[in-house]
Amino acid sequence: MTVIGIIPSRYYSSRFPGKPLENILGKSMIQRVYEQAIKSKLDKVVVATDDHRIFNEVRSFNGEVVMTSSDHISGTERCLEAINKINSKHEIIINIQGDEPFINPAQINQLINSFNNEEIEISTLAKPIESEEIFFDPNKIKVTINNKKAISFDRIINSEFKKEIFYKHIGIYAYRSKILKKICLLSPSSLEIKYGLEQLRWLQNGIDIVVLETSLDSYNVDTPNDLKKIIERFGSSK
Repeated sequence: MTVIGIIPSRYYSSRFPGKPLENILGKSMIQRVYEQAIKSKLDKVVVATDDHRIFNEVRSFNGEVVMTSSDHISGTERCLEAINKINSKHEIIINIQGDEPFINPAQINQLINSFNNEEIEISTLAKPIESEEIFFDPNKIKVTINNKKAISFDRIINSEFKKEIFYKHIGIYAYRSKILKKICLLSPSSLEIKYGLEQLRWLQNGIDIVVLETSLDSYNVDTPNDLKKIIERFGSSK
């Protein structure tokens, strides 16, 4: 089983333009994501971007990078273009978010190992929510699970918070190559358009997403305030 990691990374973001190039304790965000990814069992790691500034930054630290269209509406579509451009024959594709500067390689490996089960087509990660701050933050996506499969993804859950009952979605996806091609042919669904969550398109089309539980957290950067918190958290150790 051969596995490639693709890191979709675009410059323009409504909440935080240019964040892939932000300096985090001496390194750009995209460099930190890349360096964490290559510590895993991935056979190859490639950044897929639509911006020459990010392209040049990845080249500056000798990372592999490919230019992709600026027209994609999701990171998944950017992943597909990237593997087509480099003529990848890898069986499994891991979509690693470009705003996860401290993603743990063990999380990537957990997803890779899930494909020892031949029935799995798409897998992702989730962590039990331990704080009200995470639960009520609309930028932290929650996933509802039944029998290890996602039922829904939500920004807000209209419920009383209960510790370790609800799950925070860790935004990393793994796909078999065949299913990746299939989901990229699907039209945006009503729920995807309403909530801005591409994975809802897959669920609405009857495609299973297996959710693996992890005890490891993620530290994604959606806003400048997220970046500030991460620098404060990791500043003493990096």
